[in-house]
Amino acid sequence: MRTRRGVCYPSAYVCVDKKTVVKTRDFAGDLLGCRKRQRLSPEIDLFDVLPDDIVVSILSKLSSSAACPSDFINALITCKRFNNLALNSVVLSKASPKMIAVKAKNWSDSAHRFLNTCADAGNIEACYTLGMIRFYCLQNRGSGASLMAKAAISSHAPALYSLAVIQFNGSGGSKNDKDLRAGVALCARAAFLGHIDALRELGHCLQDGYGVRQNIAEGRRFLVQANARELAAVLSSAAASNINTHSWLTWSPHPIPHVSLRQPAAPGCPLLSDFGCNVPAPEAHPASRFLAEWFDARGGMPGPGLRLCSHVGCGRPETRKHEFRRCSVCGTVNYCSRACQALDWKLRHKAECAPAERWLDEEADGGDGNGGVDGNEDVIAGS
Repeated sequence: MRTRRGVCYPSAYVCVDKKTVVKTRDFAGDLLGCRKRQRLSPEIDLFDVLPDDIVVSILSKLSSSAACPSDFINALITCKRFNNLALNSVVLSKASPKMIAVKAKNWSDSAHRFLNTCADAGNIEACYTLGMIRFYCLQNRGSGASLMAKAAISSHAPALYSLAVIQFNGSGGSKNDKDLRAGVALCARAAFLGHIDALRELGHCLQDGYGVRQNIAEGRRFLVQANARELAAVLSSAAASNINTHSWLTWSPHPIPHVSLRQPAAPGCPLLSDFGCNVPAPEAHPASRFLAEWFDARGGMPGPGLRLCSHVGCGRPETRKHEFRRCSVCGTVNYCSRACQALDWKLRHKAECAPAERWLDEEADGGDGNGGVDGNEDVIAGS
């Protein structure tokens, strides 16, 4: 078309090679140039272009800091890519104890396979947890001890201490399988790594001359160090949770019972009663909680004639009759180790212990494999 003056309008769109091209002319009719009209590209998902290494690194941070298994499972079910990369060996090897914590009521073949996969990936917490479950719950002694040894080689303190308890008691074998020297050596290694129960156990061994030359002063030093570490651990965890700890460090003439599945619930306990402090008991390891839940669901009886350790935070069962040591005063409680005895004395048994004659007759008839625990007065002095 032309204007009244005879000037042509700018030309319309023309199609060249099936691509829209705009040809623009000035009012004099000269061609100014051509440009392609931009075509809108489909939307790009930036998550899809992220390298796998970055996603694996993020998932590793999540697994190492997860407070419960659901934190990690929620990531697994987000998308197919997360589901595949979350099972990477790098991610599983860094999983925290709370992330792989399994409740006894939820135990299944799939949970067993998952823990085994984590252990194969090099997760020492999974090695220790699965080792404890196999050794005590599934009664697969060889495989369980092997997994705990794998964790102990990597300087896992709870695994070292658990192997020490097995050596002290001859667990999984006969009374003649006890190796006190090996138990003390493993306990010393765990104590060097700062394990509180190992420090307490080593202190009592030195005081009593059990598996090692007697050294009362050195044993007392280890017991004081165990109490100091225990108090520091409880206070630091409380500070992280913004809990007021003033009442814990105040003397209370009425001990507060311990919270457990087998004891009435209460807010705290006199862990350091010898020093006039009432502080809550330290949180039990997920493996110990699993053992306690497993046997509580079975009526608290690991087998005919077998007993559980009376310390509520332990959960270890006997693997043969009369494996654990009894209290020499009342005979109603038994412990897998001196550390459990000393701690349970402050938590609960101090208020309950009373002389009893009935169990002495049982000793005369059947005989106790380890004998009674030394008098509780020694526990008070050494704890």
